[in-house]
Amino acid sequence: MTGNPSGSGQSQKFWDKLAKKYSRQPVGDEEAYQTKLAMTREHFRPDMDLLEIGCGTGSTAIAHAPHVRSIRAVDISPAMLEIARTKARDAGIDNIEFAQATVAGIEAEDGQYDMVLALSLLHLLEDWQAVIAEVHRWLKPGGLFITSTACMSDMLPVMKYVLPLARLLGKAPKVMFFSLDELKQAHHNAGFEILNEFQSGPRSSAFLIARA
Repeated sequence: MTGNPSGSGQSQKFWDKLAKKYSRQPVGDEEAYQTKLAMTREHFRPDMDLLEIGCGTGSTAIAHAPHVRSIRAVDISPAMLEIARTKARDAGIDNIEFAQATVAGIEAEDGQYDMVLALSLLHLLEDWQAVIAEVHRWLKPGGLFITSTACMSDMLPVMKYVLPLARLLGKAPKVMFFSLDELKQAHHNAGFEILNEFQSGPRSSAFLIARA
């Protein structure tokens, strides 16, 4: 769920430094998180192969793993991935492949995956629109792209002026500002049909289920 997989070494260092603290933090809205897990699982089949980009410490991949054939989970942060591997081992999960990668560094064939997850991620990517288009290529026809995205232009537009300073101080990652309408339009431009959307509140992340 973390990091900027298309970003620089600066982004990797930020998330590496945050990894242990991040892993100890409770989910901000547990009810909404469980709703998103349940909505995702409605689309699972036992023979599905998933890709999660920006998997962070692996909590979501581990939760989904018993319901699908395989998950490839990538993140920019080695420290996050080390925690993820430990959590998966402790949970007895053996069908997740954790790997360090940027989005640009992901090697995937056309139509390789049944589902791609990008949770708490797209707003951290400078090239987020291009990533959406690339994900469409990775999916099988009818495959699903599931995202949870902070649409900062709708949620907290004033932060556009605060976050750059916080980033200079090493207190925040780079965050892109766009609206939910812009996010949905980018999905449509890439060839996706949005099947479902969910927000737990007006300032909450937008959860989208889109079909290729």
